[in-house]
Amino acid sequence: QVQLVESGGGLVQAGDSLRLSCAASGRTFRIYTMGWFRQAPGKEREFVAQISWWTSGIVVYGDSVKGRFTISRDNAKNTVYLQMNSLKPEDTAVYYCAASRETGRLLESQYNYWGQGTQVTVSS
Repeated sequence: QVQLVESGGGLVQAGDSLRLSCAASGRTFRIYTMGWFRQAPGKEREFVAQISWWTSGIVVYGDSVKGRFTISRDNAKNTVYLQMNSLKPEDTAVYYCAASRETGRLLESQYNYWGQGTQVTVSS
């Protein structure tokens, strides 16, 4: 099994920056892709970004965060990050970290492991 723990959420103002972290533990050798998703109240969960875990391969962003968010990883720390800049009130959501045993541009259903989520609230 793989365990994922997110941290770094909080309350910020529009235009501020925030960095989320996701620490992976357990059988991390099973991870091939890490991703971030978010879910706002009353809305479906939305893809934010993904990154290949072992290779310098695929990095993909959702349309609503392109140019503002950056996903990165530190394999030595088994941690993936989401740097969020120029935050907007519409970025308010619970942010989830996810890990997959698959590679390529993945669907939400292809992620095998999920964290509990961290709340990000952006005030106007």
